[in-house]
Amino acid sequence: MGQTHRYVQRMAIVLALIVIAPVTRASDVVHKWKDLRFAPISEMSGIARSRGFDDVYWIHNDSGDSARLFAVNGDGVVIFPSFLRRNYYGTDTEEGKQPWPGLAVEVAANVDWEDIAVDEEMIYIAEMGNNGNARRDLGVYVIPEPNPRAVGRTRALKFVPVRYPEQNSFPAEQWHYDVEGMFVFQGKLYFLTKHRQPGKMSSWEAGTRLYRLDSMKTDEFNLVTRIDSHEKVSVVTGADLSPDGEHLAILCYTQLWVFERPVSGDAWLSTPSRMISLRLEQTKQAEAVTWQDDTTIIIGNEESELFRINLEDMPD
Repeated sequence: MGQTHRYVQRMAIVLALIVIAPVTRASDVVHKWKDLRFAPISEMSGIARSRGFDDVYWIHNDSGDSARLFAVNGDGVVIFPSFLRRNYYGTDTEEGKQPWPGLAVEVAANVDWEDIAVDEEMIYIAEMGNNGNARRDLGVYVIPEPNPRAVGRTRALKFVPVRYPEQNSFPAEQWHYDVEGMFVFQGKLYFLTKHRQPGKMSSWEAGTRLYRLDSMKTDEFNLVTRIDSHEKVSVVTGADLSPDGEHLAILCYTQLWVFERPVSGDAWLSTPSRMISLRLEQTKQAEAVTWQDDTTIIIGNEESELFRINLEDMPD
């Protein structure tokens, strides 16, 4: 979601979700971690910790930005190749230089990037934002993960078109085909939907659906498979699997959920879970989530603030 309607949408979120969010609040376990304060990271919409490079977090902006990624380390320092430092600066301003514009992703466009996920080899970018539920060009960019300390630009290996088997009209009758949460499990991509009232961009419906991507064709639509649903996980803005694969974190505007790994299968939304309520005045418009390690969750908002939550502090 872009900046144009941010204020209206945020107020609608408060009004719509105050009924959904439980009375008990545990957001005192949410602690401010970092302020990135780097102008080109202007509207953080996704974050993922690299598995291939030490102390690297990949970040992207929301819709309308150029196709680019930013890498930062655990201290919030912007990472880019040393051979480009003659012209650019990172975290600290340097006279006569421009801020690092990010790692350009060629053969790609940011219509509405909403989440990012990684495995041992690839970066996946969810071009799945669908506010009006009318898009027919949804899909995922697949990028071989570059070394951010050695590479200044890269290209998408492929774009995987995605379509929902239940959606037959554009816009759909039910506005349940917007995705802002994506994660990787056992070599496959999974998506979590965000639901609106039909025809109303800023009026939300409770619940989410979990879909799995079973094919990666590039020349035709890949129909996703519906796996599970949950009626209380609402207005999902991000998702990520813990490094050990044992817990799934799902970020919502006013909630953070963590689900345990299924004993068998992949019905993640049907397993035991824990949840804390988030205070909008603290976490604001939080749309990015990843894991620092197996027990520490990082969430980020569009103001480039990062917060940290210890899994053990979340009530069962």
